[in-house]
Amino acid sequence: MAKSYYEFFCPVKVVAGHKALEHIPFELSTLQATRPMIITDKGVRGAGLLEHVAAAFEGAESQVAAIFDDVPPDSSLHTVRKAAAMYRENNCDAIIAIGGGSVIDTSKGVNILVTEGGDDLLKYSGAHNLPKRLKPFFVVPTTSGTGSEVTMVAVVADTDKGVKLPFTSYFLMPNAAILDSRMTLTLPPHITAMTGMDALTHAVEAYTCLGANPMSDAYATAAIRKISQNLMKVMENPKDAEGRLELAQASTMAGVAFSNSMVGLVHALGHSLGAVCHIPHGLCMSLFLPYVLEYNQETNGERIGELLLYLAGEEVFAATPKAQRATKAIQHIRAMRDELYQRCKLPRTLTETGKVREDQLTQVAELTVNDGAIIFNPKEADVQDALAVLKRAWA
Repeated sequence: MAKSYYEFFCPVKVVAGHKALEHIPFELSTLQATRPMIITDKGVRGAGLLEHVAAAFEGAESQVAAIFDDVPPDSSLHTVRKAAAMYRENNCDAIIAIGGGSVIDTSKGVNILVTEGGDDLLKYSGAHNLPKRLKPFFVVPTTSGTGSEVTMVAVVADTDKGVKLPFTSYFLMPNAAILDSRMTLTLPPHITAMTGMDALTHAVEAYTCLGANPMSDAYATAAIRKISQNLMKVMENPKDAEGRLELAQASTMAGVAFSNSMVGLVHALGHSLGAVCHIPHGLCMSLFLPYVLEYNQETNGERIGELLLYLAGEEVFAATPKAQRATKAIQHIRAMRDELYQRCKLPRTLTETGKVREDQLTQVAELTVNDGAIIFNPKEADVQDALAVLKRAWA
């Protein structure tokens, strides 16, 4: 049943295909941009992925005017300022972000500075503090997990103060997301696994948390089905271009879903564990997903049970009694994690990461209950509840 009121918003054009990059010059021309700057990282450039982009500009009126490839794993104010300076020095008029979450967040920060002028990014942090549209901005994801190419959020670290600054504005959303299978073909197995579970968690929480609505449900369930059908295929055959494109589309769909319905306790725990133990976000999502679903099961078990259709298919769903579907859906996710552990040793428990001490769990739990994502979890959680979930995920 539809809620009495909800909002759904996604103005980002999606260009997807095995040759999607070739459309970038046309997309630039529609916005009267001819001198784009590429923002990326050393890993993406070292993997030769920029060559595909360079080929797409052969014979085009627009030409890449500058390449900034010095984005670290966690974006920072210093990096944003450095990239903005290069943009200005080269008289650029658009940004193409090529990379994962950190590159995309950096690019959003750069776009604020080059549009608004100056070097003070801090005054735009928080929610809806941008007064107008930004410069033309395109995102080419090189992982299939974050969904940042369709979100209005960026996080940039202030390394001097040791804090992460959030930025939220509709104007941060790219003009287009370019999903090209060539950009993820060289992803190592553990990154493929981690980002796949990240996207799956985005979709599952979008569907099972309090902000879910009929429109976000459509994107979330389509994403879950695509990930369930393609993640292991791609783990088996990393050069499966069709599977790679399906995962890229699933990640974007999950991004659209959670942008409009929010996430819950998995993310609250993941943000906190990442802050304390510096574990990658995607891995945090994979670590906590089944345990949080078990915690929420008594509150929204029927909703969790509906996931079984998209995770395991029609036959398994129809053959499973309604009362058992939630448990079976969680078992399916556990089985996926077990298979990923067998294939690439992606940790399933906190102990398997080798980076978490048991005496840190209380600190993580305390941070969790103050994380904004927890507001949308279907079942309330205090510090002791969060600690109980952490202990279940321990070993």
